[in-house]
Amino acid sequence: MKPTSGFQQHVDPDLIARLQHGDLAAFEAVYRQFERAAWTLALRLTGRADVAHEVLQEALLKAFERAGQYRGDAPFAMWLRKLVVNEALMQLRHERLHMIEVFADDHADDGAPVPWVLVDAAVLDHALNRLPDTARAVLWLYHVEGCTHVEIAEQFGRSVSFSKSQLARATRRLRQLLQHSGEDMPCMIDSTTP
Repeated sequence: MKPTSGFQQHVDPDLIARLQHGDLAAFEAVYRQFERAAWTLALRLTGRADVAHEVLQEALLKAFERAGQYRGDAPFAMWLRKLVVNEALMQLRHERLHMIEVFADDHADDGAPVPWVLVDAAVLDHALNRLPDTARAVLWLYHVEGCTHVEIAEQFGRSVSFSKSQLARATRRLRQLLQHSGEDMPCMIDSTTP
């Protein structure tokens, strides 16, 4: 079962309407409701607290400025999440924190359990932060945020095969990092679990 995203929250339609009319109190309410979820997502995508803070500020400001563009085709929280993801990716590009790499990968999912199921949260967090930015972002968007490969490809302006290969490489690398952590801290990883 996938963890629930902080962007699964319901937003009162009246609050959205007020935000669309430029109501600052409505903006403050939306900001407070989604501040933690937006910052956490930005941190996971960028890997840096200072950049995540910048993403939070810029994305929520854009939500206020562009609220009139929200048409209700998707839940408001998902629209807001997309703004956060776009801003995080833009920050990554802008600051050249990552290099987009296209890897030819013809290996299918090996059927093994996802690597983070068996580890302590602190060990997982450390391993995630050691992944390249692009790989970490794809992994997070796919497994935690529940994005499809098509959605991820659109976010990066790349192909679906880019998303799939990044996910496969990120998963393999994360497994390696977690196995290495397991050698140092055997109590954190249960190697007997299938």
